Amino acid sequence: MAMAMASAAVGVSAVRITVLAAAPAACSSGRVSQLCSSFTGLSLKSWKKTQNGVGMGFSCVSSPATVRRPVGFPVAKLKTHKAAAKRFRVTGSGKIVRRQARRAHLLSKKTTKRKNRLSGQVQVNRRDYNNVIGALPYLKVNRAN
Repeated sequence: MAMAMASAAVGVSAVRITVLAAAPAACSSGRVSQLCSSFTGLSLKSWKKTQNGVGMGFSCVSSPATVRRPVGFPVAKLKTHKAAAKRFRVTGSGKIVRRQARRAHLLSKKTTKRKNRLSGQVQVNRRDYNNVIGALPYLKVNRAN
């Protein structure tokens, strides 16, 4: 086993750090000439201490294999039409609903019965679904409804 010694002063007391190069059986590579892939992946978390506080050495930390994905052309994200997003919503069953027209202003001349009839939400007409879905690309719509 090869042994390297290093000393570092921390505050008032001096801390003695001993770095032990692992034996070939301890490393996953099994090469005698390499010392645990040149000590890559060593951190203070891998420093082992005994009960009396004396350092034992670093353990071999092998980095996970990186997987390269093929790089293609970047695809632009679709933008949501903000005005349409404020006017339409989707029900739990996937229907697109909207507010009724003629309920925003000039309400004093309209009867209470008429205003109550216009107060609810109504389903968007099937012929308008493609326009709404085009303006709101990330809307979760059930097209079967």
